[in-house]
Amino acid sequence: MDKVAILKHKTEEAKLGGGQKRIDSQHKKGKLTARERLQLLLDEGSFEEIGMMVTHRSRDFDMEKEVYLGDGVVTGYGTINGRLVYVFSQDFTVFGGSLSETHAEKIVKIMDLAMKNGAPLIGLNDSGGARIQEGVVSLGGYADIFYRNVQASGVIPQISAIMGPCAGGAVYSPAITDFILMVENTSYMFVTGPNVVKTVTHENVTSEELGGAMTHASKSGVTHFACANELECIENIKRLLSYMPQNCEDDAPVYDYEMGDESRAELDSIIPANPNQPYDMKEVIDHVVDSGSFTEVHKDFAENIIVGFARIAGRSIGIVANQPAFLAGVLDINSSRKGGRFVRFCDAFNIPLLVLVDVPGFLPGTDQEWHGIIINGAKLLYALSEATVPKITVITRKAYGGAYDVMNSKHIGADLNFAWPSAEIAVMGAKGATEIIFKKEISEAADQYSKIAEKEAEYIDKFANPYGAAGRGFIDEVIMPADTRKKLIKGFKMLENKVASMPKRKHGNIPL
Repeated sequence: MDKVAILKHKTEEAKLGGGQKRIDSQHKKGKLTARERLQLLLDEGSFEEIGMMVTHRSRDFDMEKEVYLGDGVVTGYGTINGRLVYVFSQDFTVFGGSLSETHAEKIVKIMDLAMKNGAPLIGLNDSGGARIQEGVVSLGGYADIFYRNVQASGVIPQISAIMGPCAGGAVYSPAITDFILMVENTSYMFVTGPNVVKTVTHENVTSEELGGAMTHASKSGVTHFACANELECIENIKRLLSYMPQNCEDDAPVYDYEMGDESRAELDSIIPANPNQPYDMKEVIDHVVDSGSFTEVHKDFAENIIVGFARIAGRSIGIVANQPAFLAGVLDINSSRKGGRFVRFCDAFNIPLLVLVDVPGFLPGTDQEWHGIIINGAKLLYALSEATVPKITVITRKAYGGAYDVMNSKHIGADLNFAWPSAEIAVMGAKGATEIIFKKEISEAADQYSKIAEKEAEYIDKFANPYGAAGRGFIDEVIMPADTRKKLIKGFKMLENKVASMPKRKHGNIPL
């Protein structure tokens, strides 16, 4: 056999992974193979593979009898919509996608190239964990990957798609990356599996219940997207990338946009007459951003705050917004963590921030206090205070107490702060404030109910409006809701060359 024939034979062998039977088994489970996933993810014909001929080095436990080209992971680079990305796709048909010394080396090589060339890294994870037969060298391989995840954090975007099992040490690399996507019913993540859980805690739980896509999307917040199938997962990766720059020194792509009538009259009637009646902040978002451009992140977790990407006049922005339709939009532990993490991503990658405020305060209760609402609430405060990207705030209705400060107030570095006429900016709601300020007068009144109503109206007239804050310069302008989009387009345009420097330091100490 000549050299060309040998190369063709080995190439076909590598592409078959662990063999056709195992590939057929993957398909029956509704899963694509490692190479099929890359074909769907990358532009046609753009993939260049690196390390196709690599094999493991283990000779223990008869491992020399089972040698597969590629050693359970396909690595290389290609383009998505013409933009360079680096990728690895684990192959479950080879030793269950388990990580060996050489498997790890292939991933590390791709990570190093991504860092050197300033391009996003995408990992398609489908692995049973460390290869037991290799002992500590497989664990060392994981640590090499973790270290590079940390070094790359905030330098290049890192996206992890969980396409199958991800257990034990394997979960920590995705956890360090910027975004995690999971596939319903075929992927799961956990540090210890159901069998260990049953042995230690005597709980009977399935893999799906313990670490499935919906569990992590709604309960733990570990995953940002729970996808119905692998095709949807891959499309979500592409959509996510469209909002991001290649690296921390780059700007996000700008899409063509033709200016027209940017007034949105629908916003003038979106706030209910009753201040305690909810409305959906997503409707506000849809009216102020480019049509169809909003992509929500962490949709099923901490629904009292909304985070996601959108475009305004073709430019990427990150949105953080209270959701009055869920828990009245209060801030709690989970919503603060969710918002803080998203803000830090946007700041790391030069994506301007829009903050929409309707917040009655922090959620009270022993559960919140005992689980650290103080520390966790401070994460969102810290993130917004630290962010140096353009930041614009719009207060639509309530902005009470410490939550007013936290939600990108002028005092923590917001560049432009707008308020609608319906905005109520105060230490607390009128009813509670009235009962404290006028306690003596109310108790002495012959008709206490009338006195409460009178004093409540007095408090509302004085404090429950945006004009006191505007008079002090804490609000730059009180605007009609219909004009919000026009103001945002002009505001972000004005701020596009913003330069802000931070004090010289190694790094801050965010409350963790």
